[in-house]
Amino acid sequence: MSTRRKARRPNPRPGRPRLLSEEVEARLVAASRTGVAVELAAEMAGISRTSFLRWMARGRAEAEAREAGEPPEEEESEYAALYEKIRTARATAAARAMMNIRRVADGGIVTKVTTRKFRDSVTGEIVEETVEDRTAPDWRADAWYLERQHREHYGKDAVVAIEITGLGGQVGDDEQSVDLSALAERLDRTLFAVEYPPELEDGSVVDAEIVTD
Repeated sequence: MSTRRKARRPNPRPGRPRLLSEEVEARLVAASRTGVAVELAAEMAGISRTSFLRWMARGRAEAEAREAGEPPEEEESEYAALYEKIRTARATAAARAMMNIRRVADGGIVTKVTTRKFRDSVTGEIVEETVEDRTAPDWRADAWYLERQHREHYGKDAVVAIEITGLGGQVGDDEQSVDLSALAERLDRTLFAVEYPPELEDGSVVDAEIVTD
């Protein structure tokens, strides 16, 4: 047995219903596919959060051990299978959510379709015309994505790294000194202070002004 795997509890008593049944597994996978939190997925399956996390930990340990070339442990196979199914389900939910965010950012989502019929004044034929109302691109969806997926560069707590040198490389003694703290504060205001107009709340504004000094 691998030293990476911990000792497991003995199997349930004969005749005792198994907690990790096919029905419970199916509910966990279905709930995870929607992207709900772990606690809610466990509730939907009728189990405790602790049991769910314990099963996932066992499954992950077994999956990683197998990837490392260690021989599989048969008693851990069901947990490894559950772990892979849950991981795929949650990845699917994340991908679907990201697709929706991209759709909002790019705009063009059909919100209303109007169809009307009229007689052409030239040909006298009945003509059918369809008009679609579509959403405008929304920069806020892109901002949300950048802030969370690239936090080190676009997050609210991002740090601006500044390197100041003279034309020849090092700043000479006779050159004007630079207040790095003041400059960093100025950059922070410039880069991260976005002024939201009042109209933004009703969705009529699709742009914002970057405040600069």
